[in-house]
Amino acid sequence: MAAAGFEVRGASRRARTGSKVEWVVTDLATGAGVAEAVAGTDAVLHLASSPRRQTREVDVVGTRRLVEAAAAAGVRHLVYVSIVGVDRVPYSYYRAKLAAEQVVAAGAVPWTVLRATQFPQFLDQLLRLSSRLGPVIGDRAVVAQPVDPDEVADQLIELLRTGARGDIVEYGGPEVLRFDEAVRMWRQARHSRRPLLPVRFPGRLGGELRAGGLVTAAQPTGRRRWADYLADTYGGTSRR
Repeated sequence: MAAAGFEVRGASRRARTGSKVEWVVTDLATGAGVAEAVAGTDAVLHLASSPRRQTREVDVVGTRRLVEAAAAAGVRHLVYVSIVGVDRVPYSYYRAKLAAEQVVAAGAVPWTVLRATQFPQFLDQLLRLSSRLGPVIGDRAVVAQPVDPDEVADQLIELLRTGARGDIVEYGGPEVLRFDEAVRMWRQARHSRRPLLPVRFPGRLGGELRAGGLVTAAQPTGRRRWADYLADTYGGTSRR
């Protein structure tokens, strides 16, 4: 953000320092430092989330605290970063993200929500975890649309420059991949012989994931593909 010409104040639960960034210690779960973080700012980029613990306290209650503090400070634009599929995929963390979107939309600060598809780093980590026992375990028909995080950052900068939309914007990667296709490319990049062990995810969650719950038809989309990430990450190195 600083490189794009913005004067940046960063908020973190831990004390930090960084060139061209003024850091403020802030905890959405308790409200500590929230008013100080937004004081005197024109726009707020809300990136904070806690998918593993204190999710409701951070993502929902904390977002409400942030919106209220931003309104009191006269902030003119709040951009909230969410995930494509929060309104379709029945997953507890997604429900919290959707509730946070609704808090933002109901607040007094002009707003924009950016829903992005999954980052390739997340898909890579998921494949590593699912192959800990040997084969790569997963539902071969689940589809995803990996998007490069740098391209999402560029989209956020553009939204900040154009001003509040009062709407949800979706942004995804340039291609939609089935799980088995993503696994094949991942194995090839890593020179791995691990087989795919197909397991069909049950219930409504599995149905939504197979039906494209994590995919957007919105335009524009990013440019960097899953294959580009794999080439940059693994190159010609053999990893089992």
